[in-house]
Amino acid sequence: MNYATDISDSQWQIIEKFFDSARKRKHDLRKIWNGIQYLLKSGCQWRMLPQYYAPWQTVYYYYRTWKYAGVFEIILDEITYRIRITSGKKAKPTACIIDSQSVKTTGGGFCLGYDAGKKTKGRKRHLAVDTMGNLLSVQVHSASLQDRNSGEGILAQAKKKYGSLKVAFADGGYGGQLEEKVKSKLGMELKIVRKMKDAFYVLPKRWIVERTIAWINNDRRNSKDYEYSPLSSEAMIHLSMIKLGLNRIFK
Repeated sequence: MNYATDISDSQWQIIEKFFDSARKRKHDLRKIWNGIQYLLKSGCQWRMLPQYYAPWQTVYYYYRTWKYAGVFEIILDEITYRIRITSGKKAKPTACIIDSQSVKTTGGGFCLGYDAGKKTKGRKRHLAVDTMGNLLSVQVHSASLQDRNSGEGILAQAKKKYGSLKVAFADGGYGGQLEEKVKSKLGMELKIVRKMKDAFYVLPKRWIVERTIAWINNDRRNSKDYEYSPLSSEAMIHLSMIKLGLNRIFK
């Protein structure tokens, strides 16, 4: 039996090296990974995972282990590198685009708040992407934090990982003192892309990160923030981008 969310042999060859797959186990690691991908796409609860993959406790154990070890982020960095190289881009980006999305949560958890602007109670996803829409860094925090106050954090995280970054693009919500802070502390130029008219139209650069947010929302697990901790929310976003990246490599 196979599900539509299962990865192909070629895709598994890319990420297999990040796991100790040579050791004999009761449950195959590829099936464990496929189980996580099934949950991500379908949005089901852990307890409702099909037994085809493995007992849900086993799948969750490996997900939790890989999450805390940072394995998902490492895999995503490898995939981003491959996409950029095969597309004729430099391995390390020099420009990024940042934006945030406030999403509702479904219950309790850490770092909850209210975004008065979007009238949303929950958390805020803060993303930095390159000019191709690849995820460079992500932070999930309370929705009550304003973009101009939390923008420095996501840019600092992206700059720490990619020291090659020189310029960042953002919307008007990041304007003001943040521009000077980014220049003095991070040595980057923050360019604000402002709306010039009320009618709907595609804004230069900004549409790239907005498209990435839309890609993430295509996975039902990310349609809302179902996670108890922000770290789990970030892990689910990494998993969405891994799935997308593998599909982009093997079109």
